[in-house]
Amino acid sequence: MLEWCVRQDLNARSNRYMVVSGDPVKVTLTNWPIGKVEWFEAPLNPAEPDGASRKVPFTGELLIDRADFMEDAPKKFFRLKPEGEVRLKYTYIIKCNEVVKDESGKVVELKCSYDPSTKPGEGEWRSVKGTIHWVSTQFAKEVELRQYDKLFTLADMSQVPEDKDYKDFLNPDSLIVEKGWSEPALLEDNSGIAVQFERVGYYIKDKDSTDTLPVFNKTTALKDSFKIDA
Repeated sequence: MLEWCVRQDLNARSNRYMVVSGDPVKVTLTNWPIGKVEWFEAPLNPAEPDGASRKVPFTGELLIDRADFMEDAPKKFFRLKPEGEVRLKYTYIIKCNEVVKDESGKVVELKCSYDPSTKPGEGEWRSVKGTIHWVSTQFAKEVELRQYDKLFTLADMSQVPEDKDYKDFLNPDSLIVEKGWSEPALLEDNSGIAVQFERVGYYIKDKDSTDTLPVFNKTTALKDSFKIDA
């Protein structure tokens, strides 16, 4: 209930930004004009229809979250997959034409084509089931992400069995520190409150931040997927 209330409050007040984290996948748009940069307007907070916006740079080389691509995707996977299409948030529809792997078999690059007729507000409007976030490799800013989660795996720690210790229920993933890459507008945010990383969750800038490496602490996810023992 507490986290639900936090989400409701922050949803109404928080600015939005796109951030990819962990081990992203490079997306190369093979039909994008070399050297071209296109700037898109994106709302800072969709809850305020007449509110401010930010400018997001779009180029021919992008990063997406690894979880947003699946090579052997099930039927109901609506993110990016071989020969599949998704919309890159605020911009174009792209199609995955080729998957590039390293010597170990790990996917390191997706060669895609973009459909210039699907620019929002112009030309043809085509609907696809999946929309994913992204950042431009040329303009991405490195950040540190401190992914906080529940400290214990037991719902009610007053119910620890007599033959167990509280340490048996510590969540090993209660803090994961990883790199992230953000759109440049995030570093200009001076709201002083948590911001929403689109499709991910709410984060607050930490006092450990420096001019060269901003640090963001996770406040809560957009939805609770953590499973605990009853």
